[in-house]
Amino acid sequence: MLKIYNTLAREKQFFTPIVAGKVSMYVCGMTVYDYCHLGHARVMVVFDMVSRWLRTSGYDVNYVRNITDIDDKIIKRANENGETIGQLTQRFIDAMDEDSAKLGVIRPTMEPKATEFVDGMIKMIATLIEKGFAYAADNGDVFYSVNNFEGYGKLSGKSLEDLRAGERVEVDSHKKDAMDFVLWKSAKPNEPSWDSPFGGPNGGKGRPGWHIECSAMSAHYFGEHFDIHGGGQDLQFPHHENEIAQSEAAHSHDGKPCQMVNYWMHNGFVRVDDEKMSKSLGNFFTIRTVLEKYDAEVVRFFILRAHYRSPLNYSDAHLDDAKLALTRLYTALRGHAAANIIIDWQHPQAARFKVAMDDDFNTPEAMAVLFDLANEVNKTKSVETASLLKTLSGILGLLQRNPDDFLQAKNYVYGSYSTSFSVDLEGHVSIQIVKRNEAKKAKNFAEADLIRKELADAGIILEDTPQGTTWRRA
Repeated sequence: MLKIYNTLAREKQFFTPIVAGKVSMYVCGMTVYDYCHLGHARVMVVFDMVSRWLRTSGYDVNYVRNITDIDDKIIKRANENGETIGQLTQRFIDAMDEDSAKLGVIRPTMEPKATEFVDGMIKMIATLIEKGFAYAADNGDVFYSVNNFEGYGKLSGKSLEDLRAGERVEVDSHKKDAMDFVLWKSAKPNEPSWDSPFGGPNGGKGRPGWHIECSAMSAHYFGEHFDIHGGGQDLQFPHHENEIAQSEAAHSHDGKPCQMVNYWMHNGFVRVDDEKMSKSLGNFFTIRTVLEKYDAEVVRFFILRAHYRSPLNYSDAHLDDAKLALTRLYTALRGHAAANIIIDWQHPQAARFKVAMDDDFNTPEAMAVLFDLANEVNKTKSVETASLLKTLSGILGLLQRNPDDFLQAKNYVYGSYSTSFSVDLEGHVSIQIVKRNEAKKAKNFAEADLIRKELADAGIILEDTPQGTTWRRA
């Protein structure tokens, strides 16, 4: 059975869906005011992997990933650019979709925009006020009263006293408590606004705070209680903590909170020089920038070769290594009529793969199975093994291209021996050996000799042995 590490429980737990055979999964998506960076790519790829494995396991998955298209940063950027918020956000939604598709991410079932659900947010805020969990300030803002929700802090594992001592919070004279957070912001000049019943100097006009949107949208699609809520580790506090407070209070019955989510999942940070990658720190790399240098499947492979909860350390060296590793897998498939097949899960390697994925989506161990299969293909030339390798890889969104198409992609400049080519050397030599063997088999000895000479001129010596061809540097 599948086990998932539940952030709320702080342990791996067997997964049991609320409705047999069906999974409801909500993931916090992107705030669309700029191009997505590798931190966003990790969220996209990780939860794409999760949804793929759930479907492979026989579940009908309803996967919702929201889009934040109203936010302080969005308003500021649109005003700076002299464009409407709609023009800005749609441009970056389109860019996000392009980046996501290149990374092999299957579109979620639904991708709701925050601005499409403001009415639902207003209704939820009104319910929170009615039940005594929120209050309207005289300036038109509405705040959530954290003191009135008994379970506040259970996701982060901190008490309110700890949070007050350790968190820097914005000082606002309209709050009853420094830890209270905003649900509704009164309208300001040059900002979009919606009518509300909350009063204030602007007649109730304003816009929602950030946290309320996910509570309203998840409730719209899944109701009061659903299976999985995911997102980046940075959202655990305060965003997801606040979601729990809002949703469980709004859906409370007879004063008792209604559990919002059964399993909370958080992927680890992408780090650069041991610091979290983020726009605020200025150490981020956009997906588009990285894809100028690396094939998109290499980036996907790089993300999945680490366990989703562990930190992911970004560097060119790590991506170069991922490129060589993926090249070895594709080289194993080259020349074989591998096809996607119905998996016999009793097969020892398939069983290993399943055990790994059922253990909290342990992709590093699942990838070890792929490399063992690749080694077996290289030894036995078995089409059946090659097909199993291709099919298991496909579950992770890998190895679905024609091997030659991958090996000749724009970021693999074969036939050139410049110094910049050195990071591709191992994969290139492996391919040239395969080509030379094919030429010899076809009795095209002139072509085989030419390949040997070109490699020798580049300082690579081939040695034919009874076990096959090996190589070394001169």
